[in-house]
Amino acid sequence: MCTDECNSIQNESSSLHHLQVFNSLPLRDFTFVITQIIVWPFVYINILMLWTFYKKQAFRTETRYMLFAHTLLLDVIVLTLTDTVVILSYTYVLLPTAYCIPLCMLMEAVTTCTPLTITAMCVERYVAICMPLRHSSISTSSRTMTAILIIWIISYIVPVMDLFILVETVPEEYFVQPTMCIYEIMTPEKWHRFMRGILYIGDFIIILFTECFCYLMIVLAARTASVDKRSASKGLRTISLHMLQLILCTFGSVCPYIEALVIELDIQLYLSVRRFNFLTFNVIARAISPLIYGLRDETFCAALPYFLRCKRNKISSEKTDVKA
Repeated sequence: MCTDECNSIQNESSSLHHLQVFNSLPLRDFTFVITQIIVWPFVYINILMLWTFYKKQAFRTETRYMLFAHTLLLDVIVLTLTDTVVILSYTYVLLPTAYCIPLCMLMEAVTTCTPLTITAMCVERYVAICMPLRHSSISTSSRTMTAILIIWIISYIVPVMDLFILVETVPEEYFVQPTMCIYEIMTPEKWHRFMRGILYIGDFIIILFTECFCYLMIVLAARTASVDKRSASKGLRTISLHMLQLILCTFGSVCPYIEALVIELDIQLYLSVRRFNFLTFNVIARAISPLIYGLRDETFCAALPYFLRCKRNKISSEKTDVKA
């Protein structure tokens, strides 16, 4: 059973909370303001893009746009929940552990969904460029929805397992103690955190290998005369950007282990590193999806202005339907 280590997570959260209050108020204010500046404009942009996806039927039936819309939805959820945690921390609100667990599980699942969806987008580009004749039969709407469902199921496996382990290893009092809503409360024992880190590394290697394979196959296909050079070149750029986004998102999951080493050296350095990691890998990495994919897509950008007009007359609506 978990005893002292369970309480150590709670004590660490409370002590860090007090350190943030008394020792680094200007830095906390700066982090809070920057977070609001980054989060809500990108949440607004993502919602507008989701609205464009919903209004244009051609987007709702094409695999790459369905996966892109899924990433937008994931980013909206992550950014909104992340900002909720920031506001709770900034206003010194501690919640009982039992209330934080569902929030942490959802955050963990959505965090895992993003790299899996990015990988699915890379595979779709690989099929479209390297197997163009089979693309329409492989990348169907029903298969895409099934793939998204499988992604959600896979993403919830680890949080559910962590919950079962937590229930079996901690006393009942653990669930009523006030704490900050960070995922470390789900893994109070060191062996549990170590196994979770190993699992993250394994997932990252598999996903990165898949994307590198897609990239290499597109490079080889681009050298043949039977492949559209322009389409292959765009596919390579898209996968390269996806790999960058994957690295940023995945590194955010490794940050807690780096921070655990830094906190042993200096608490002020730890607070600075934690804020840098949070802004870079939790906020900015999640906010760049519209820039990486949506705004680079000519078809999507052409349709976006039509569906951003709040006041459209009947004629403009009919023209929009024709263009759609």
